[in-house]
Amino acid sequence: MSKDANIAVIHGETTPGFESVRDLFTINMNRWEEEHAQLCVYHRGQKVVDLWGSKGAPSNFQPDSLVNVFSSGKSLEAIALAALIDKGLLEYEKPIASYWPEFSAQGKDSITVADLMRHEAGLANFDFSIVADDLLPARIKANVVGKHIENHPQHFRDRDKTKREYHALTRGWIANELFRRVDPDGRTIGEFVQQAISEPLNIEVAIGVSEEQFQRRVPITPMHPLKHLLATFKPKLLGRKVLHNAAQLLSRLFMLVRTLFRGSSKKWPPPIDGMTGIRLFNDKTLAMGETPSANTSASARGLAKVAAAMAAGGTLDGHTILTPSAWASLHASPVYSVMGGFLPCAFTQGGVAYFGPCNTQSSWLEHAFNRGREGFYGWMGLGGSLFQWHPEHEIGFAFVPTSLHMLDLMNERGKCYQDEVLRCVKRLKLSA
Repeated sequence: MSKDANIAVIHGETTPGFESVRDLFTINMNRWEEEHAQLCVYHRGQKVVDLWGSKGAPSNFQPDSLVNVFSSGKSLEAIALAALIDKGLLEYEKPIASYWPEFSAQGKDSITVADLMRHEAGLANFDFSIVADDLLPARIKANVVGKHIENHPQHFRDRDKTKREYHALTRGWIANELFRRVDPDGRTIGEFVQQAISEPLNIEVAIGVSEEQFQRRVPITPMHPLKHLLATFKPKLLGRKVLHNAAQLLSRLFMLVRTLFRGSSKKWPPPIDGMTGIRLFNDKTLAMGETPSANTSASARGLAKVAAAMAAGGTLDGHTILTPSAWASLHASPVYSVMGGFLPCAFTQGGVAYFGPCNTQSSWLEHAFNRGREGFYGWMGLGGSLFQWHPEHEIGFAFVPTSLHMLDLMNERGKCYQDEVLRCVKRLKLSA
């Protein structure tokens, strides 16, 4: 392997028709601020892209190395709840309190499962910090976290404009409490994912890693926002290390900053005790605990295989994750709204985003969010990861980087690969 830290070494393969994806991956790994990354894609149940790369030498980064994919894991918690729908144990339109009576305290009796999954529960922030030890499965089952949630009131930043506010960490903590109460075996979402998804599909996708898995978990490296911002001023022809130029990034940040200044003046404590930055998610105790919305550890291979099953209607290689009816229910009733006061998006009743087509009336934000990934479902993770599926074209897609571009707010760096995959699939259809 090259000793030049500026040259990325790419491994893996693509099947005929997808060679351009490898070309793009190679170009971008060398062009952008990257350390390690994996890219895996399935088409019609077959793996067509399986790439990984690193800069510098030596590197122990492998295609099955585990990386925290942050909010990309939200789609796994959505799948977990859909599995309860499958068994007739849960209904999206029913109040959470009908399954968890204590949740009704502080006026929360009318919040439905769909409200939670669409980020409309009014619980985007908690007025307490969770201790990392309390996120271990045994502590979760002792209701250490649940009792705090039960007594927590709703809070909306500006309910008259939108109920939708990103429940970045809290959705997963609440969904986990709901899931373990409804699941006949009392499992947590992490235990369900291990037993019902990872083991049958022979993959490693973990919400709460084992000791052995933690040893193979590659730390994430956040790119400092100031470094990212300064990098945007360098012209692309002179080797800009990030996707956007200064004007593009500042226009995106302007919308976010404007929203923050218009928002509530309420001060919230850090969601996790002692949290001063995103590097806390490299911590062992936090990695072994369950924060389904933010600490899934996986490889692109593992996520892409789950996405392939979802793209095929819930079944892959003879294993059914969701029956057709539960799959349809998960994807049903996408509701378009503005999240957090600036991001227009559509979430289904089951809690996965639908990325729809844009038109001439669409805002530039909608274009940034959707253009290039039209027809995909799923979500994305802080700084870069993507875990999404495209039912129409039967595409399962996953991009997992270790370098987090914190200011790439809509994960457009990974969207470049989705766009190219869609082109490849359409070319293959035309040539068939």
